[in-house]
Amino acid sequence: MSFENLKRNRDQISKLVQAAEAAGGTTEKKNYGDDRVWKPTVDKAGNGYAVLRFLPAREGQELPWVRYWDHGFKGPTGLWYIENSLTTIGQPDPVGELNSRLWNSGIDADKETARNQKRRLHYVTNILIMQDPGNPANEGKVFMYKFGKKIFEKLMDAMQPEFADEQPVNPFDFWDGADFKLKIRNVEGYRNYDKSEFAGGSSLYDGDESKLETVYNQLHDLSEFTDPKNYKSYDELKAKLMRVLGEEASMGAPTMAQTAQINEPVPSPMASEPMQPVTAEEIKTDDDEDTMSYFAKLANED
Repeated sequence: MSFENLKRNRDQISKLVQAAEAAGGTTEKKNYGDDRVWKPTVDKAGNGYAVLRFLPAREGQELPWVRYWDHGFKGPTGLWYIENSLTTIGQPDPVGELNSRLWNSGIDADKETARNQKRRLHYVTNILIMQDPGNPANEGKVFMYKFGKKIFEKLMDAMQPEFADEQPVNPFDFWDGADFKLKIRNVEGYRNYDKSEFAGGSSLYDGDESKLETVYNQLHDLSEFTDPKNYKSYDELKAKLMRVLGEEASMGAPTMAQTAQINEPVPSPMASEPMQPVTAEEIKTDDDEDTMSYFAKLANED
């Protein structure tokens, strides 16, 4: 849509919430060195601060965000497997299939391997940098921003406030959105975003349409993150996985469980003994909710 159409047909909060719920959210082409992607700066203690403005969908994009999954882990060979998951585009993925079997093997060591190899959820959206004390040159520029489930929950909380005295805010709206104060802390060696929050609702650039249209015209196309042409084939990923696990190496062979599982054929949906789905009690870490539901889905399909 054009900027004028955006103004007339601004995304409704209910539409965004429904889309997130339909996708299971409460929601690669790798971008190593991609200067279109903004990354926050943290100090030596692991703390950081910035003020962002989430931006609306550009023309041809139904939602102002996309989401994708990937895997990133080191195998027993010392090689790394860092690849997008084909589940993002609705296709079977070899690591997902392996993890499902490991999780349902009944062996604790296999469950730990599955945890270490789990798929990771990412969201990508366009942002305008309002304040970036760690890199002031970024201020006033439009970037893509990749983030995880915790920040997405902050977006959902803004659109679906918990208390009656709080008004819902569409954080992606030029006119009725809100600045997002990103606050990063180092908690037990991990980045923590719990202190991050939205400021009060406000019009970006006081509603100056000339400035808003300039920002709109700088929005990045997010479709590359979910474009099938940017994903390797199942066979390519399986070959990479086998190398990482040591299937093709003369030394550093994988564990017996890994060898058996990766070579095991995918069971038919009519299999007589389907695997048991993973339950919430079995995985305790906060960021494993999506992984857990994914394993359960695969188990049920088996």
